Amino acid sequence: MNAWDCFRQLRQQLTGMGVEQADLEARELTAYAVGLNAQDTFGWNNRWLSKEEQHMAQQLLVRRKQGEPLAYVLGEWDFYGNRFSVTPDVLIPRSDTEWLCDAAVQEARRLPSPRVLDLCCGSGCIGISLALAVPQAQVIAADCSQAALAVTRDNAALHGLDAPRFQSVQADALVPGSIDGVFDLVVTNPPYITAQEMGELEYSVDAYEPHLALFGGEDGLDFYRAMAYRPAFCLKPGGVFFAECGWKQGRQVAEIFQTAGWVDVRLQRDLAGVPRIVCAVLPKT
Repeated sequence: MNAWDCFRQLRQQLTGMGVEQADLEARELTAYAVGLNAQDTFGWNNRWLSKEEQHMAQQLLVRRKQGEPLAYVLGEWDFYGNRFSVTPDVLIPRSDTEWLCDAAVQEARRLPSPRVLDLCCGSGCIGISLALAVPQAQVIAADCSQAALAVTRDNAALHGLDAPRFQSVQADALVPGSIDGVFDLVVTNPPYITAQEMGELEYSVDAYEPHLALFGGEDGLDFYRAMAYRPAFCLKPGGVFFAECGWKQGRQVAEIFQTAGWVDVRLQRDLAGVPRIVCAVLPKT
């Protein structure tokens, strides 16, 4: 069997499972099993698989059939043009969150030497992507989970980032003043799933992704209230705050920050036109 035959067999089985992106997943699994580039299939007809490689491909398929997300099967995922290591200790980076990352990148580029906080950093994909896109930025990545921070540190090393350009610290976003220093910009994708939604999660999310990074309290808004009224960080007056929120939460989150006295509070929409990013500025006086 050559790599192209393996790809076709995997695609057929994934299609039979009802996988929407069976073609993409089959390419990724084949490439991972054989050590090939999933984006360059030229010559796959001439790459013959050993028995061990065929066995590996089938084992990967078994994991997908059991419902394990492709990103965890591969141990890596793309975000904002960069590839990141991922484990079940962190959420899988979503394409929707690239809009949040880009908003923070564009703001950071307007500042001479911004000090940026990536709060609830998980894999570190936002903070690391920002550091790579804005060389003059100093980024601090914070999370309450040591296991998540271990993934963040691995990803920082993968992309050649170290102190003082990039640092990671353990801190709880719900504990006021738990992060040292003053920041020009804060970006966060906090837990925002409601209690009701936690009971309605897709199997792959419920069974494999960390609930600690998902649950945002009874109404999903606990972290926004904490960050608006009693933040774990110190943002410079005039500093800018960006946060992702659930697809139905935009107006509520904006109102929380407006009521707390933040200014220039606005919502930004994702590609589908859904208000998913809340931006707010800390008053100068």
